[in-house]
Amino acid sequence: MSEKETILVGVDGSPESLEAAEWAGARAEQSGGKLQVLCAYALPSYTAASMDSGFAVVDNDAIRDSAQTVVDQAVSHLEKRGYQAEGRVEAGDPTAILVQLSKQVDLIVVGTRGGGGFTDRLLGATSSALPAYSRCPVVVVPRRGADDQFVPVKKIVIGVDGSTRSRKSLRRAITETQVWGAELTAVEAVPMASSAGVLAWLPASVDRESILRDVRSELKEICKEETADSGVKIHSHALDGNAAALLNEFSTAVDLMVVGTRGRGGFAGALMGSTSQSLLAHAACPVLVVPTGDRDLAPKNSGR
Repeated sequence: MSEKETILVGVDGSPESLEAAEWAGARAEQSGGKLQVLCAYALPSYTAASMDSGFAVVDNDAIRDSAQTVVDQAVSHLEKRGYQAEGRVEAGDPTAILVQLSKQVDLIVVGTRGGGGFTDRLLGATSSALPAYSRCPVVVVPRRGADDQFVPVKKIVIGVDGSTRSRKSLRRAITETQVWGAELTAVEAVPMASSAGVLAWLPASVDRESILRDVRSELKEICKEETADSGVKIHSHALDGNAAALLNEFSTAVDLMVVGTRGRGGFAGALMGSTSQSLLAHAACPVLVVPTGDRDLAPKNSGR
């Protein structure tokens, strides 16, 4: 029997973190993976100085107990929904801890915003920085509306650009499609129409529709190569437009968006591409950000 994958979800006591935990619980149930619930906390920077200044010293044990309460409540919340999870508490900067743990787990899930306070805004700062530095894929779950219920992943969209990095993201999207039993669509944006478009400088005599046809043909071939023997069928579209704008629009109609940390463009020092950053800030559905390093991105028991 293959080793189970490990999914880690960060919580801080906020409604957003519980929603992220529910998503992680459903994901673990689909794959048969192990779910860990983490609350990380950092002591205020003035704590050490307060010992000599007469200010009240923060009780580390009290803060840790509060963090443990957050974890216990999250685990109980998950159990009520039929999900099993283990809890853990870690002292230190939340983002740094999660980046370190990303070397040991297979998937990390966080919410978009946190509750602040003693958990050092885990789900605010972390959801912005973690995807850029994580060694494993990260899912950022946006807050649901007051009347919205959790929706299992049935439709997935992957943003591609033909690069090698993009193929890694595509392979992960195929894996997620298998895990969830979902429908997968690959979208490649070709920004030609506006003056800001990458190909807007082309002479008027150039048949732009033929360019789109060529891109569509190449995209279909890539999808065919990557899905060979997987049993997954990919719907593919090459569209004229800005990648971030198109994918944000798709996010209103699907259940999961998949992007890489960087695509074809940008420079070597850019850890997060503009498209990924835009999706994390504005997407209406959860976003799975795939690191573009050399680590194997397939869950350990993805064949289930």
